[in-house]
Amino acid sequence: MEAPFLDQSIASRLCNATSSINLSSICDGSPDFLTPPLKEILCSKMSTGNLTNSNQLSRICSGHFDFETSFELSENLQRFVSTVVPILFGITVLVGFIGNTLVVLVVLANQQMRSTTNILIFNLALADLLFIIFCVPFTATDYAVPSWPFGQVWCKIVQYLVIVTAYASVYTLVMMSFDRYLAVVHPITSMSIRTERNTYFAIVVLWALILVMCVPVLFAHGIIVYEHKYDSRAKCLFKELEWDLPAFQISFFATSYVIPLGLICTLYLFMLNRLWTGVGPSGHVSAESRRGKKRVTRLVVVVVAIFAVCWLPIQVILVLKSLGKYDTNSWAKVMAQIVSHVLAYMNSCVNPILYAFLSDNFRKAFRKVILFLRKLLSGQGQDQGQGRGMDYEMTQCTRNMTNRKKPPSTPQTCDTNIENENENENENDIL
Repeated sequence: MEAPFLDQSIASRLCNATSSINLSSICDGSPDFLTPPLKEILCSKMSTGNLTNSNQLSRICSGHFDFETSFELSENLQRFVSTVVPILFGITVLVGFIGNTLVVLVVLANQQMRSTTNILIFNLALADLLFIIFCVPFTATDYAVPSWPFGQVWCKIVQYLVIVTAYASVYTLVMMSFDRYLAVVHPITSMSIRTERNTYFAIVVLWALILVMCVPVLFAHGIIVYEHKYDSRAKCLFKELEWDLPAFQISFFATSYVIPLGLICTLYLFMLNRLWTGVGPSGHVSAESRRGKKRVTRLVVVVVAIFAVCWLPIQVILVLKSLGKYDTNSWAKVMAQIVSHVLAYMNSCVNPILYAFLSDNFRKAFRKVILFLRKLLSGQGQDQGQGRGMDYEMTQCTRNMTNRKKPPSTPQTCDTNIENENENENENDIL
């Protein structure tokens, strides 16, 4: 259990005292209104250079550590938040869980669906599913109840998993963009790169890097107990006296939003340039090809716009809060923060729609899964033979795509067929 932190009166008296005394005199016994545990915290941070008049202390005096006003809402607002947040977040969890679970089940149940693109879609759905499970319910709890009820260990684990799954989801989108870039811009030379084995290897490396790089998050978060009127309350928070919150949030904003968005936009621009400037072997572009290119262009714009719009508000709010420029004392700001959280979570809900439901093969497989589940729930799918029939039907729904390539008659025809096939595939299933 952490030592009790600053309440409103203590913070105010400390800031007033530092205007007339040197901060170092705190450790010499003045001012006398500080409790021994609080003195120990402040003095230990000064001894390591982590607390000075110019950084964390100025944030205390500017109200950033004022838990009484920054984290405690008025009774009416607290009741409103406690009612609305569970409903909004509950809908988000339900939609995201169903959509991403369907994607995972379809890929796992159908061997023929495991192309490089679909493996990445599976990883995206898995990351989004974990993000929704480990992030949304606990964020809703933080809004709905005045004190963190899950303890120190789970506080650290939840914050760690939130960052890990957010990174995994975002950088899987980057990997998918790179996969599509190779398929469109380098359709022939990339065939030896875009293999199932390389895709699995890339996913394992991605998760390993994220899991290791995010380890500091475990140590940077913890339970902070503070006095509120007649009782003590706990919050699962970033430990600002030990770690630099602005540096953390700004770096998270850069590495989980700015850089991934820049990479995705760049790769998609190269793809669109290749689609619009490239011509077929006959030297002209058909009307059907032009329609396909327009459709792909619209989808690319939608994908980039949804990612940018869904994640920007919460990223900006988190950075502003870390700088002490955003408080939650008003209805408008609290609602803006809630809406920004919902937008970010909705990105994990729409990803299955953008990357899977728009695919004809995925839609067919989804229908097979839903039909099987209906039979199972109604008691008609208990027979093992029916299960095998369902698996056979799911396999058949994508066999045409996997077996559509015919042996070429000459090496030149092989290159031409492959390039034409890749171009058609990329125009019809680019996402």
